[in-house]
Amino acid sequence: MKNGLSRRHFLKLAGSTLLSLAAGCGFTAPPAVNGKLDEAARPVRKLARTLTGDTTLEARFIRQIVTHDNRVSRTVMWQSDDAQAGAEVAWRLAGNEDFSIAPATSERYTDDQQDAYLHTALLEPLVPGKTYEYRLLAGEQGSDWLPFATDSDAPFTCLIFPDSQCSDGYVTWREVAQDAVRRNPNAAFLISMGDLVDNGEDHNQWEQWFAGLDGVLSRLPLAPVMGNHETYTLDWQTRLPLAFLSLFSVPENGSAAFGRYYYSFDYGDVHFAVVNTQMNEIDDLRPGLLAEQLAWLPRDLAATTKKWKVVLMHRDVLRYGIHKRPDRKPGIDNLGRTFMPIFDEAGVDAVLTAHLHTYRDRGRLYDFRPADRGPLYILTGVAGNVRYPGLWVDHDFDKVIAPQPETDNYLTLDASPNELIFRCFLPDGTLIDEARLRK
Repeated sequence: MKNGLSRRHFLKLAGSTLLSLAAGCGFTAPPAVNGKLDEAARPVRKLARTLTGDTTLEARFIRQIVTHDNRVSRTVMWQSDDAQAGAEVAWRLAGNEDFSIAPATSERYTDDQQDAYLHTALLEPLVPGKTYEYRLLAGEQGSDWLPFATDSDAPFTCLIFPDSQCSDGYVTWREVAQDAVRRNPNAAFLISMGDLVDNGEDHNQWEQWFAGLDGVLSRLPLAPVMGNHETYTLDWQTRLPLAFLSLFSVPENGSAAFGRYYYSFDYGDVHFAVVNTQMNEIDDLRPGLLAEQLAWLPRDLAATTKKWKVVLMHRDVLRYGIHKRPDRKPGIDNLGRTFMPIFDEAGVDAVLTAHLHTYRDRGRLYDFRPADRGPLYILTGVAGNVRYPGLWVDHDFDKVIAPQPETDNYLTLDASPNELIFRCFLPDGTLIDEARLRK
């Protein structure tokens, strides 16, 4: 092109001109769904720009992240070694030729003396219950088209993974995660319960963790929970969770000091509140995390119109005795004393925790004791190879305990308007526990 106007720029200008002409000729906006444009009703319009270029874009660890409302939006992220100026994401209804473009933010990320660029795009407005596909773009390069689907408010299944930290190059994590996904092809999204890696500053561990979900996160969104190991430096001191916050663009919470440390999201008829339990690690570096959550959580739980309320938190609410430590008595942990009354008052249906690397189903607890009401409490177990055999003294509240000596496990949640079903499986698919809640 003459006068320095690139072909890419020309095509964008041409596309804008065509849309302006269409508006001048009586083009009307498509209908709205809950205030969002109905992409399914959008007239097919061939954009001047085409997406038939090469598929050599460097895009590592492509991942989808949950949003507040997964019916109408989705976050897409990827990593690269170069800046990829002008990065963006094209998205369309599966099989359609018409597409939309979402710009991506591109930020340089440095940790553990390693540099990378993180690219993040928000795809919206989407239509509930539709199958879409998206393609990453930068300059004349792009990725293949990749699938995703929006929440339809219908019954769903999700996969829940407890602590995945490993000392074997995350081979155990890969096997547990990939086998669970294969056994549950209808899973809508994944939950990771914290301590994703053993050391939050270790670049190699994050690479290995993402590699364990190769081919999964590009098509299924993730809801990650922050664990204490996400706050550790290479010399095992504490720091702010730089890697976690950079690598996972989870929904905002409105906080100036602790943005995205805690959050909530909806899927189907379930409202999920993700509570941050890392006050011990973070308070000396940035005080106020607990106070903020004690103000936020009751408001968040009261505001939802969803039928079911599920809380996700890394550390557990109960205190376990330790063999060879007769001075350590079982009971309610300080975290439980703080949060369990909020759960009771707000009508929370289930509380999932992690951290102790053991699976325990405690049934329903209310006012700090077993009851026929109150939340169902499940300690989710371990999905890596870091285990604590023979460490814990069984708690009086434990109703189901994983077979001993303990191995890896994962969980599923089947959610419908009238029932929540939590199931725990060994890596080979053997069912070891099932807990049901009905309304």
